[in-house]
Order: sequence, then structure tokens, then C-alpha cells
Amino acid sequence: MRLPLIDPDRRNGSNETLAAAAAFFCGWLVLAWPWLSGRYTIPWDSKAEFLPQIQFLAASLHSGQSPFWNPYIFAGHPQIADPQAMIFSPPFFLLALFVSAPTAWAVDATVFVSILIGGLALIAWFRDRGWHPAGAALAALVFGFGAAMAWRVQHTGQVLSLVYLPITLLLLDRALARDSWMYGACAGLAGACLVLGRDQVALLGVYLLIAYVLWRILSAKSPAAAWHEANLPLAAGIFAGLAVVAIPVLLTIIVAGQSNRPEIDFYGAGRGSLHPAYALTLFAPDLFASAGEMRDFWGPPSSAWAGTDLVLAQNMGILYLGAIPMLLLLFGAGSGAFWRRDIRFFALALPVVALYALGWYSPLFWVLHKFLPGVDLFRRPADAVFVIGFLGAVLSGYAAHLLLQHDHAGLSQRAFERGLMCAAGGTAVALALCIATAIAFHHWIDAAKPMMLAGVLFALAAAVMMDALWILPIRPLLACGAIIGFTVADLAISNAPGGATALPPAEYDMLSPTTKNETIAILKRKTAQGRSDTRRDRVELVGMGFAWPNASMTHGLENIVGYNPLRLDLYSLATGAGDSSGLTDQRTFSPLFPSYRAKLANLLGLRYIATASPMSILDPEAQPGDFPLVAQTADGYIYENPRSFPRVTFAASAAPADFDIILHTGTWPDEDLTNTVLLSPEDEKDSGLQATRGTGSVTITRYTNTEVEIEADSTRGGYVVLNDLWHPWWVATLDGVSEPVLRANVLFRTVRVPKGHHTVRFTFEPVTQALGSLLTR
Repeated sequence: MRLPLIDPDRRNGSNETLAAAAAFFCGWLVLAWPWLSGRYTIPWDSKAEFLPQIQFLAASLHSGQSPFWNPYIFAGHPQIADPQAMIFSPPFFLLALFVSAPTAWAVDATVFVSILIGGLALIAWFRDRGWHPAGAALAALVFGFGAAMAWRVQHTGQVLSLVYLPITLLLLDRALARDSWMYGACAGLAGACLVLGRDQVALLGVYLLIAYVLWRILSAKSPAAAWHEANLPLAAGIFAGLAVVAIPVLLTIIVAGQSNRPEIDFYGAGRGSLHPAYALTLFAPDLFASAGEMRDFWGPPSSAWAGTDLVLAQNMGILYLGAIPMLLLLFGAGSGAFWRRDIRFFALALPVVALYALGWYSPLFWVLHKFLPGVDLFRRPADAVFVIGFLGAVLSGYAAHLLLQHDHAGLSQRAFERGLMCAAGGTAVALALCIATAIAFHHWIDAAKPMMLAGVLFALAAAVMMDALWILPIRPLLACGAIIGFTVADLAISNAPGGATALPPAEYDMLSPTTKNETIAILKRKTAQGRSDTRRDRVELVGMGFAWPNASMTHGLENIVGYNPLRLDLYSLATGAGDSSGLTDQRTFSPLFPSYRAKLANLLGLRYIATASPMSILDPEAQPGDFPLVAQTADGYIYENPRSFPRVTFAASAAPADFDIILHTGTWPDEDLTNTVLLSPEDEKDSGLQATRGTGSVTITRYTNTEVEIEADSTRGGYVVLNDLWHPWWVATLDGVSEPVLRANVLFRTVRVPKGHHTVRFTFEPVTQALGSLLTR
């Protein structure tokens, strides 16, 4: 027997579905217009992290290069394995494919179009189940502009992960209902897009879908028959999904093991827990002044809540779905409607996901962190607010579906009245708690405006709902329109653009491909002037603001730092590079890189340092005259390091060195690295090349993201030393024949060459090398 859609006979015509889609589109246009009009741009991580990644992807594709290795941050980064690279994000890959230099507006528009598609998928899913079109439109609005989708829209990757959830759910439900392997395969592909987000929202979405499939099968009249019918579509989905995700996920797992954060312990994850007080934001979203300046914010984990030990952005926990959706949630819970078979799974999933989000405030999270695969890879259980928003959208839309039918879908009068009492009483208690909390923390003046607004909105919402129910029998379109229209207005006011979600585009001028920024112009000119057949100067952007570190990707500047929470551990250990260098004090040093005077800075070819602070503050060990001032701009200072090495050198001899000792002590062997290369004892022994008086020369003849070609001439042989970051996925050939890439001078690459003229080619081959390493274990 096939798994049926819920109440298939109650499916209405396509006209009602189109009406729901049109209502959602109009609401989407209103709510997204502040960004689509160009007045605002989505700030913070959307620009500092994701915009440069997408620009790098586009530039690579349009120049005929592979985007799999990124030379513009952290002296080289395995981009193919980075979840935030957007290489495997269909919307952004298409944008990069058709636009050579995406602007901030283009990226914002892509985000909102993706939200539109996700909302339309949710409407289609509602209609497949025979639920009311107005409930479908309401659910889509709450999904797209409620909770984290409004307040955390700057986290582009997580927004996209949530967008794929209703799309996958729609296709999966159709596959099971119709015993269709084609829908199953499509669901697998959509699920693969979800998995490729490789973030915590994606992880929770995958587990939610798995639980949903199990629920559908086990709750069927004959689970055995249901399982048999589900085999084909599920198998098609699994095979299609694995074909897409296997390699990228494998590469990410491997790089995670090489990174600065292979796993997050319970304490580290718990610091990203959702504080229970954020439940109040279901009723008053800006209760804690989350939309304003940080100095005004008084919610956890601000100083007003001493001892929480949380590390959360001030807008991370906002849960507001809208006044009418919240009343509907309370009504559905109080009336018992959410215990109906067709919605029960989502009603049970919501508290489970909420307990996960609470992190160390809930015993459930400790169990899941310890035993559920993947949970220990992420540091913020509060990211589950995205999934809470999705479940809230489904449940509130379902409650609207019940109420907007003439008989309220068979609800008894007693259940109906109990639901109304729960909605009224629950709202009153919640608003009272908001007031009590503000008074207890001595912020009642700050909280007065958001609490008054919440009170007004909930009173109006209740009035709109009661009026809509009264006129429903005679003016159903007017009743539904009032509910949808009020919700759009409510979300436009309560989840309005704020400092965390909308800033003037001029704030990110340095990330514009056509910027006139003086600092960027000088660095581009200087590095271009210094380029030769052996030299490619690197830069460092430090202390100039949150959005600056990854501007190097936008403008093709090879930067030794950047902004990314995921970095190669070897590089971070060697250089001290942290998540970001937007603030001066974020530029920490290491034993091997204690100062810009360090030998490692020279080996990296660090030529120019752009900083908001004078060098004497940035690097107290710097001596007068060490770093001549090139220019002073509105952004700060640009200094030159005249001792930087060329990108490629020739070493006539090799010497053994213990790289671990060098890394941890910062003490180099007494060798001249302009003519000698340091190798691990095993590599040096195997080379058989001893110190000679031979000479040699090298020339870079081709340099792209994933391929470097070098011509070498020598009288007695030696080593071609490329001062690019060593990684096991880089391979080399010598005159077309495979040659080992040795790790040189702690961080870099070298290949041994015999005497005479030779061509050395380095290529980045992540897939073959990763698979090869697994097969040889």
C-alpha cells in the first residue's frame, strides 16, 4: 500500500494555490524591499565572509580557473572543503556563473529570491496535504521573515540551508505518497543541497527529515507494507544524494581534521546555548534592545546577566514569529489540535529542537552532543533557532488552516474555547513576564517602548483574528486577507531592518569590485609593480574593521590573514592567524611569528602591511626604520617590509630540521635559507643531495589558483622552493613525470630537481589525493 498524502480528497484547485502564492509574493516583496531597493544591504557575515567568497568564485569561473584553492586568504586555503565557500550552493554558483563581479546587491537579491523559492515550496507542501491556502501563505511568510530568518539573515549559509528544508520535505512527501523513484531522486538532490551547507542548520534539518520518514512509516496502518512501498523512492533519494555530497563532505571531514577546530567540546558548544530568557522574544522581539547598539543591549550574555559565560551575538536568540502566528500557536496547543495525526510529528519536534537550542540549560543537549554524530562539530546549539522558526511556521499555518474552515475542522466548542483561553492567558502571562524581567534587571525604561509595541500588536492581532472569524462565512477572502495583511505589517514593524540586519551599502565600499578606496588602490598598484618572474608580494589587512580581512578576495590581493573560523591548524599555529584580523588586538602572534620582523614573515613574502594603527602599536618589537611608511590613507597606514623573500627560490642544498620544535620554540636552525632548504629528517635523508657549490635559477611561467609552473636551471641540481602553503593535496611533476612535493621550511613546498633545465608543475588535486590517502591507510 502506498503512503497517502494527508486527506487527499480535500485538495483544492490550483486557483487557490496560486492565490496563496500570490499573497506570499506580495508579502515577500514588501518585507524584502528595504534590501531589494538598494537602500540597505545585509551586513556583517553576509559581507565580511560570504560576499568575497562569491566574488572569488565568480572571478575564478570567468577567468577559466578552478575555485578549489584560494590564494587570497591565509596564504592559501583549500576552498573546495570549506562549507562557507559557496562553491556547492546552486543559487550562488549560478550567480557566479552569469555575473563576473557580483555586487552586494546581487548577493542580497539572491538570498531573498532563495527565501521566496523556499516559501513557495512550503505553500506547495501545505496544499498537497489539503490545508487551507491562507494557512499556507501565512506559514510561508513566517518561514521567510520570522525568527532567525529575519534576525540572522546575515548568516547566508544557514539561511540557504533552511531554504532547502521545505523543498526537500515537499519532494520527499511526494515521493512517499506516490511511490515515485523520480520524486525520490529529486528529494535526494534537494537533500544533497541541504547537506552541502555543512552547517548546524543543515545537520538539524537532515535529522528532522530522517525522523519524519521514520514517523510516516511507523505511524502507517501497516508499517511493514509502508516500509516496502518506501524502499524504491528512498533508495533513489539516497543514491542521488550520495552521488552529489560524497566527495565534498569527505573533503570537508578531512580538512576539519587538519583544522583549528576538529571538534567542539561540551563546554565550548555550551557557551553558544540559547538562554531561556529569549523565550520572551516570542512576544517582544526587541525587549533586550537587540536591534540597537551593543552598548544598549541588556539581554544575556550582556553584563546585566553576569555569570552566564555565554558567547552569543545580541540578535542570535530572537524568536519572534508575529503576533497572529503566536496566538495561533497558543491556540493550537491549548485546543489539542496539534495532537492530530497530520501535524503531531511537527508538534513533537518543536520542543525537541527547542531543548537542543537551550544547550547546557537542557540535559538533552548533553546526550545529543555525546552520542549523536555531527553535533560535536558545531559550537552554537542556539543556531537551532532557524529550525524553531521553520517548525513554528508549519504549526501556526496549520492552526490557521483549522480556524479558517467553517466548522474549524471539527474542533469541539469546548476545545475551541480552551484554545482561545490559552491564547489570551498565555499572551498575558508572557507580557507580564517581560515587564517583570525588565523591572528586575532595572531596564524597565529601556524596555518600555518594545513592551508597549508588543501589547498593542497582540491586542490588534486578537481583534483582527476575532473579526476575521466573524466575517469568514460571508467574506472569506476579506477574512484571509486581513490575517495575511496584518502579519505582513507586523513583521515589517517588529522584525524591521536593524543594525544587525541592514546597513547602508556605503559601509561596504571596500568590497565593491569598482571601489575607489585609496588603500585598496595603493595595495593593488604596489603589488602589481613588484610582480616579476620570481616575486608575488603578499599583504596583510589588519585592524581596519570587520569587513576588511576578506577584501583581499574581492581585489586579488594575496593576504596572509583573513576572516574564517575554519583554518588549517598548521598555518594558525605557525603564524598566530585567528578567525579575523578586523580589530588590531585580533592580530595575535606566535613563537614562530612573534613580530613582523620574523623570518617567517619574510619567507611568506609579506611585503605590505595595511593597518589602522601605527606599527609601534601593532608590533611593539618593530624598530624605527624596519618598516618604511608607504602611505597614510583615511583607513590607516601602509607599511613595507623590504626583507620579504621572492615567491620562488632555488636551494642548492638541504638540511634536516625538526619542524615541531621550530613551531613551538620559534627557533630556526643556523642555515642560510636563501640557498638551503630545511626538510624533515626523513625527506632530507631520502633526497641524497648534499651541500654543493652549484648555482641555479628559477622562473615562474604560469601562476593560477590551482596550478603553478616553474622553469629551473642549475649546474648541479638542487631544490625548487615555492613559498606557497604546503598541503597534501598539492602534487608536482618534473618534466611531466610525477615527483614528490616535500614540506619545506615548516610551511612551504619544494621539489628536488637534477642539474640542467627542467619544468616543475604544481597542481592542486584534492579529489584524487583525498581518495588516495584513504585507500592507502
